[in-house]
Amino acid sequence: MNQAIHLELRYPNLAKTEYCVTSPKSQEYNCFAWAAGDQERWWQPTPEDEFYWVGGVLMEETLSAYIQAYQTLGYMPCDNSALETGYEKVALYVDDQGIPVHAARQLFTGKWSSKIGWLEDIEHKLKGLTGGRYGKVGQILRRLNLDKV
Repeated sequence: MNQAIHLELRYPNLAKTEYCVTSPKSQEYNCFAWAAGDQERWWQPTPEDEFYWVGGVLMEETLSAYIQAYQTLGYMPCDNSALETGYEKVALYVDDQGIPVHAARQLFTGKWSSKIGWLEDIEHKLKGLTGGRYGKVGQILRRLNLDKV
């Protein structure tokens, strides 16, 4: 399994769960873009034109704004992270103040895939990134996966 000590130092729960690095480092996109299937842009609601943000969605770093951004892609809030046939899921992690700090998307295996800031993409268990920098899962979203229905 391809693991990375520098990630375990930043996210101690990774070392306690199964995970593997799945891509090299990249500055082209972040976790929110990756979870949305976008590897071309960095998603962040800032007033400057430095980053991409979804048109028509409030430009603020709140859970409701991020939920609205994913709703433009067909995602809706749901109450569990379990793998469901016919659905794609995204997990939004929030810090102690409820501010979104990370997003992960569920793979067909039930594991999750994340882009770690400017670093690598990893495959992991949902709880592997909880605690510390990424806080807790604040919301799970899902949408129909028409390719798998």
